[in-house]
Amino acid sequence: MTALSSRPDICVAACADAWRGDGAILASPTGLIPRLGALLARRTFAPDLLLTDGEATLLDEDEHPEGWLPYRAVFGLVAAGARHVMMGASQIDRHGNQNISCIGDWKRPTAQLLCVRGAPGNTVNHPTSYWIPRHSPRSLVPRVDMVSGVGYDRAATAGARFHEIRVVVTNLAVLDFATPDHTMRLRSVHPGVPLAEVVAATGFPLAVPDDVPTTREPTGEELRLLREHLDPEGLREKEVR
Repeated sequence: MTALSSRPDICVAACADAWRGDGAILASPTGLIPRLGALLARRTFAPDLLLTDGEATLLDEDEHPEGWLPYRAVFGLVAAGARHVMMGASQIDRHGNQNISCIGDWKRPTAQLLCVRGAPGNTVNHPTSYWIPRHSPRSLVPRVDMVSGVGYDRAATAGARFHEIRVVVTNLAVLDFATPDHTMRLRSVHPGVPLAEVVAATGFPLAVPDDVPTTREPTGEELRLLREHLDPEGLREKEVR
């Protein structure tokens, strides 16, 4: 990692790359780092991405209104697989099953979270990526306590036509499911992060290639956009340690 880019900058760029090649689809980022990633992608290599305020307004790359997308129309995009959402995950396992509902036995949970929200219907119908700001064995677990978002093992038995988990971006690395059995694989480690740290922070055996690349750093133009336009207050620095 150079003096020019910080770990949060690298995480934003990695999130942006999740939408690379998607074309004219609805990008639905949840949270600050994914939102900055989607805005950065729209500003640079993905001008056809559709962005919304989460209600009924289409936004341009400056987050100004540019069109109308009523909530009912979103269901048509979801059903056609024309949406790519990046969500958070309180837990995620090696098959990509995600939990945002509760910790512990769902009948008597030790912690109540968000409930499943729209995760089951979303994850079986269109591409999904995840952002996890604290990569640890508490987040990357052998088995999630409750399935909110559908992983590859369950999607295979359900015959989910548009199911795809694109990437999992964390504060340490980028992971994907490009293995024969669609279990989680290490795609890259962020600059300055030892491979052993990523392995130790993962609560299950992780597929590790013989040659693990380093996550790319943002270009000079991407850094300028982040610092001058998208996040001049530097809020991203507070989310990623």
